[in-house]
Amino acid sequence: MLKISDFDYNLPKELIAQYPLRERDAARLMVVRRDTGLIEHAAFKDIGAYFNKGDLIVLNDTKVLASRLIGKRKTGGKVEVLLTRNKSGAVFNALMKPGRLKIGEKIIFNNGSVLGEITSKDEIVFNLSDPEKIYSLGRMPLPPYIKREPEELDNEYYQTVYADREGAIASPTAGLHFTKELMRQLESGGIKLARITLHVGLGTFKPVKAEDVTRHKMEQEYFKVPENAQGLIKEALLTKKRICAVGTTSLRALEAYASGVKEGYTELFIYPGYKFKTVDSLLTNFHLPRTTLFMLVCAFAREKLIKKAYQEAVDKKYRFYSYGDAMLIL
Repeated sequence: MLKISDFDYNLPKELIAQYPLRERDAARLMVVRRDTGLIEHAAFKDIGAYFNKGDLIVLNDTKVLASRLIGKRKTGGKVEVLLTRNKSGAVFNALMKPGRLKIGEKIIFNNGSVLGEITSKDEIVFNLSDPEKIYSLGRMPLPPYIKREPEELDNEYYQTVYADREGAIASPTAGLHFTKELMRQLESGGIKLARITLHVGLGTFKPVKAEDVTRHKMEQEYFKVPENAQGLIKEALLTKKRICAVGTTSLRALEAYASGVKEGYTELFIYPGYKFKTVDSLLTNFHLPRTTLFMLVCAFAREKLIKKAYQEAVDKKYRFYSYGDAMLIL
C-alpha cells in the first residue's frame, strides 16, 4: 500500500516564496539526473545547456482567470468566492468561505452592482447577462500559502509569458521562469517548443485524504494537444529526441494524449509505479508534501532520489512553491 505519510517532508516556512523574482529567469535551477542520481545546481537562464538540437520542450499555454471574488453578506460579513468552473450561463461552481453560508442567500459584489445567489454548497448564480464579466471583478487566485493579498504585480507575474487560452484557476508555475528572450534563445539553438493546453483546476489541488493514496480520485481537467504539437511530438519520438514537459500539468496532458485522446478531459493520477509513455524529462517547481503533484514527481524520479533532492533544496535555501525556484529532472 502507498501510504500518504510516505509523501511527507519538512519545510521551514521561511523558504516559501511570497513574491516573484523581478527577473523571471533569475531563479535557481536544481538539475536531478535519474540515471546517476547526481544533483547539480545552476541558474534557470542557462537551462538551454541541458538540451540538444531537436529536443522538444512542451509548454502549457493555459491562462489564469481572475477567479477570486470578494463579496459581502447582507449582514456585512466578508465572503470569499473562488470560481472553479462556469457550469452554464451565469451559473458557476465555486469554493466559498465562510462555510456557514446558506442556500438561497444573496451575496453583494462591486458595491451592489452585482448579486450572486447561492444555490448549493458549491454553486452560485450571478445576475449578469454576460457571465464572463464576472472575471473583471476578480483577483488573481494566489494559493493559500502565499500569505498576502493579490497585488497588481501578480496580474503579470502569476501568468506565463506565453499564456494564451483562458480557463485555469491556478498558474502552471513551472513555466513562470521563461522569458520571451529565453524562448527565442532556445529556438535559435535548435530546441523546439510546442504549446498544449491543460486548464489547471481542482483536480491538481484536491487534497489527498485517503490513507491509501491509490484510492484518491482526481477531478477532471480539460486538455488539448493541437495538431502542430502532435506533429512535433511524433517527430521527437521518431528521432529519439528528448521530450521535456514544463510542469506537472503538461506532463499529465502528454500522458493522457499518449493513450490516444487529443482533446477532452483527464483525471489521470500519476503516482509511483506509473509507466511513462511519452515524457522523458520534467521541469517543475517544488511542491507541497502529501499532494498529487509531489507524488507525480516521486513517480518520475523515484521517491528516495526526490526526497534527497528536496532535502538538498532545503539545506541550500531554495525558494519553494509557486513563486519559487525550479527543478529539472533528466
